[in-house]
Amino acid sequence: MQPSRAAGRFRVMTALSPTLDLAPDVDFESFVASHQVGLRRYALALTGNSHDADDLLQTTLVKLYLAWDRIDDRGHLGAYARVTMARSYVSIWRRWGSRESPTASPPEVATLGSDTTGDRDLIWRGLDQLGRRQRAVVVLRYFEDLDLATIADTLGISIGTVKSQLSRALHNLRDVLGSDES
Repeated sequence: MQPSRAAGRFRVMTALSPTLDLAPDVDFESFVASHQVGLRRYALALTGNSHDADDLLQTTLVKLYLAWDRIDDRGHLGAYARVTMARSYVSIWRRWGSRESPTASPPEVATLGSDTTGDRDLIWRGLDQLGRRQRAVVVLRYFEDLDLATIADTLGISIGTVKSQLSRALHNLRDVLGSDES
């Protein structure tokens, strides 16, 4: 049996029911319309570049859409989406870490686009110098303003690990930000 598209909704043919709605589209669409910009900004802060941020946002929205009918507490969908995004980000960098291979010369540093604000560029370069876990902790703490326990729950690590990663990240950022002559 093949899926058909009717009245703007995807329908799936099953043996038990001729049509089965995957999710209430209006609610999901309104959530995406109201939270997409903030989630995209959060993804950009986590990943450091717009292409990976778009991929992370898409992955998060797909996971959210697939779980839409199982979500009982619709009052905290933004938090649910951010937790899903942070966990997806951690899963992705764990997979990427296993695929990395050493090279004779390091790759060139990617440019960050046409943003001319010096402070913002300096912050992005500083975040780019951090490891993925340190970057995730800094973004969750200072961009999302989460407490240490929430960060630990979000990333699936202990509070002590959050503290040590945050301390190391701030030390590294101070080195990068303090050594820049621009």
